[in-house]
Amino acid sequence: MTSTTHSRGETRSFLSDLSYGLPIVAIAMRGGAESTVAASYGFLALFALFGRSQAIYALFLSWLFTMVSEGVAPEGGGGVGRYVVILGVALSAGARSWIFSSRARPSSLLIMTILLGVFIVIHSIVYSSMPDVSISKAISWIVTMMAVISLWVGCSPEQRSRIAAVIFGGLTTILVVSLPLIALPLGYLVNGTGFQGVINHPQVMGSTAALVGTWAITRMLGERKPGWGLLAITVMSLAITLLSEARTAGLAMVLGVGFALATLPAFSGRSIASLAPGLFSARFFTIIWLGVIGAIAAAGAVADLIRNFLSKSGRAGVDGLLSAYDVSRGFLIDMMVINIRHHPFTGIGFGTPSVPGNVWGIDRDPIFGIPFGAPVEKGVAPLAVMEELGLFGAALVLCWLFVLLRGASRGSLAAFALCVVILTLNLGENTLFSPGGQGLLALVLLGWAYADGNNDAANGRSA
Repeated sequence: MTSTTHSRGETRSFLSDLSYGLPIVAIAMRGGAESTVAASYGFLALFALFGRSQAIYALFLSWLFTMVSEGVAPEGGGGVGRYVVILGVALSAGARSWIFSSRARPSSLLIMTILLGVFIVIHSIVYSSMPDVSISKAISWIVTMMAVISLWVGCSPEQRSRIAAVIFGGLTTILVVSLPLIALPLGYLVNGTGFQGVINHPQVMGSTAALVGTWAITRMLGERKPGWGLLAITVMSLAITLLSEARTAGLAMVLGVGFALATLPAFSGRSIASLAPGLFSARFFTIIWLGVIGAIAAAGAVADLIRNFLSKSGRAGVDGLLSAYDVSRGFLIDMMVINIRHHPFTGIGFGTPSVPGNVWGIDRDPIFGIPFGAPVEKGVAPLAVMEELGLFGAALVLCWLFVLLRGASRGSLAAFALCVVILTLNLGENTLFSPGGQGLLALVLLGWAYADGNNDAANGRSA
């Protein structure tokens, strides 16, 4: 009996190791011909079935496949392929979840996600002007978020750290590979001024760089002797964020890290010295002084770069940060405020446009007619939630966010700071409930941040 069990374990281990050939094939197909783009997502979905770590990696690669620049790989946002990956990930998570375990129990965030999801679906049926669009978007978010939470919490702390390190390394590699494109037109395809590197839009590149920078600087602060490598990644992330002209991303990184440092002791009940020992190290003070000296030496160039970054004066003709925010988001805010006044309690429907029918283009499944793509630009997530779900829905979302932040606060400074920065990014980019694009990366990182403070999974008590 023991021999048979051991043999089965070896077979599973062999198949798990063998499965890592699938993403290599998928990457080759995504970077090959346009005709193989859809198939690359299918290989990711198959890869996701082999284990928790494989499923998380599949989601990360799905985000990258969707967001890669058309100057680097064939054009193709994935379409149905993205949802095939989500389906594969959901099946993998479900097969390994608390449902099939006598010892495990669902985590608090998973329970809150289910409650919020049920509310959104019922709300979409009753109040949405486009119920099919609202329901499809709701189910997409619910399934993705539940799978992400279950996968991350179900990992052991060691496995979780290893997966997080791979994702951090992958994101860092994206920035490093993008660096040579700073001197080439290929790095500025969208508008000619904002740097996008190997990503399909400067805003996405800016957000990605801000997340990498947040992760690097908070990991640096979490070490008693901050590493020079993390410092280099932080500097690179800041530079790319500035070059991308993504104002929201730059401010989210600075304000988010500062807010996390200021509030985490209160959230977690731990001292700042235990959370960020690197903050008081001699090496960190050396880094600060070198930064100050460097900034003074290049004061003129740095001031011009920051001024242009905040105002984008060369393109938009605005003269300050608030003016720039008003130009880029003001009209969206005005429409949402009008709808909130008219529908304060019921909202207008999850994922629906502020102006009825004002959708760029609804992509539908050719067989069943199910909508899988209906882009809506809103830009300010708190107002969007209030506009779409009404007062009671917004209150439920706040409860969900509190559970998320409370869980992340029991983990590392990096986990809590990433949560805060992602939420701050949503003050200018409404991606929190959009797993089809940049929001997918945010959901993966939020799941890790929550699980980082929940180590019950190591004892099989939570999933």
